[in-house]
Amino acid sequence: MLRFTLLWLLVFLFASISSSSARPAPYAMRISCGARQNIRTPPTYTRWYKDFAYTGGIPANATAPSRITPPLKTLRYFPLSEGPENCYLVNRVPKGHYSVRIFFGLVEHEIDNEPLFEVSVEGTIIHSLKSGWSKNDEQVFAEALVFLLDGSVSICFHSTGRGDPTIISIEILQIDEKAYYFGPEWGRGVILKTTSRLTCGTSKPKFDEDYSGDHWGGDRFWHPIRTFGKNADAPRSTESGIKKASTVPNFYPEALYQSAVVSTDSKPDLAYTMDVDPNKNYSIWLHFAEIDATITGAGKRVFDVLINGDTVFENVDVVGMSGDRYTALVLNTTVALSGRTLTITLHPKKGNHAILTAIEVFQVIVAESKTSPEEVRALQALKKSLGLPNRFGWNGDPCVPKEHPWSGADCHFDKSGGKWLIDGLGLGNQGLRGSLPNEISKLHHLQSINLSGNSIHGAIPSSLGTVTSLETLDLSYNFLNGSIPESLGKLTALRRLNLNGNSLSGRVPSALGGRLLNGASFNFTDNHGLCGIPGLPKCGPHLSAGAKVGIAFAVFLSLVLLVICSICWWKRRQNILRAQQIAG
Repeated sequence: MLRFTLLWLLVFLFASISSSSARPAPYAMRISCGARQNIRTPPTYTRWYKDFAYTGGIPANATAPSRITPPLKTLRYFPLSEGPENCYLVNRVPKGHYSVRIFFGLVEHEIDNEPLFEVSVEGTIIHSLKSGWSKNDEQVFAEALVFLLDGSVSICFHSTGRGDPTIISIEILQIDEKAYYFGPEWGRGVILKTTSRLTCGTSKPKFDEDYSGDHWGGDRFWHPIRTFGKNADAPRSTESGIKKASTVPNFYPEALYQSAVVSTDSKPDLAYTMDVDPNKNYSIWLHFAEIDATITGAGKRVFDVLINGDTVFENVDVVGMSGDRYTALVLNTTVALSGRTLTITLHPKKGNHAILTAIEVFQVIVAESKTSPEEVRALQALKKSLGLPNRFGWNGDPCVPKEHPWSGADCHFDKSGGKWLIDGLGLGNQGLRGSLPNEISKLHHLQSINLSGNSIHGAIPSSLGTVTSLETLDLSYNFLNGSIPESLGKLTALRRLNLNGNSLSGRVPSALGGRLLNGASFNFTDNHGLCGIPGLPKCGPHLSAGAKVGIAFAVFLSLVLLVICSICWWKRRQNILRAQQIAG
């Protein structure tokens, strides 16, 4: 009995240690756009969260353009009236390496209206939809591998004037930190955009989930290609297990390597050609496993691999390099392509035939530098305080993508700090309302502000005097009131100041008045309460703020004493009259 108890105790301790040391499940966020409740979809019962984190748009019923599109019934579309840029801003995302995938859709009953737009992740364009995308399985989604380090992710859709962006789903799936490491250029400043991912020798499209793949692989989609051309090759398949497949860091599913294509006697070279964007760098991953029963050992099948005619791998012996038959082998190379086509050729040297299991092609994109977070928050506060119309957008990053900056915000790149900064605001005559927030002073690098011709009310923030780089400030023809802050006199770079056409009052700061003698252009007209400089009425005796408070307090105290004395006199008189009546 004691031995039995000790045995179970050891088993329990071993299980506890194993479970505690096991790798936790990766972060996964799947959003069903337009959905009002969480749902699960067959056949894997994948969980999709109801729609959230969007900046605008309209939910609608969806038409899925492809058999690989998630079986979801809704989408969210973004009409131009909602602004040229709209985003999903997902917070509480753990720092790490992620596969971000977006599926596009068509609004129900509008399947002939195929929208064309651009997609960015963290301010970097990763995809531009091309005409005909809804009829191609590999184009109904965009996918990119990106490092997320700020605890959030922004996924934005940029209108190009050719239809409203329509989004069925968004997936944010954590992958291994070292996934798809391709050399010294790989790192946190690089994004890998999925251009193509093929599984050879089969006609069934599959995701990693369908292959029972490891979740750390990111649930990749594998587009099937049974043959590269008529009589060009022959498919091979096996049900035997594959060794060294689902390993760190890419975790490829074992079943991926159970099919392949093999070249033929009539066409011994195995070749595949695809379209690419010119003048880009591409990371190419080639997958092999010797599953052909006619190959019994190392040296029986040897071939070279060429990219656009240039040899990148010589004397590839799958059995010799992987260590055995039915064993996975992955080769990777990165190439610069100037043309619009990529051709992968396997040229046999021994055995007459080449074999290929799968292909992955990624475009290497240098991630855009982002705008200073403090200045982004300041612009968002300004947007809220002024009630900026939706047509402006002002979602995502103000300065990137460079092809889609925010309207009314001027940017310049700070090379020393490696980030974008805001140096101008041009929002004149835009129907803005509300007041100027103190956060505007957080835009430390502003050189010009034009908010003229709006309906802005309230006071001019005194904190504006801390933006020492300001050269032009135009707040004319609004409904601003109160006095001009003394702090504006500290803006020594200010050469043009227009405050005319408001309801300002009080003395113009002497520092501003003196600047007029040095050629500055200031306009204070049409403010009936301003005084103190040539062209404006003279000011009366100047009292400090403390003196004004003291006088007001004295007047108030005098009124209180007068009321008290009046009450006492009235009560005394009433008592005298009452006494006279009693005596009479």
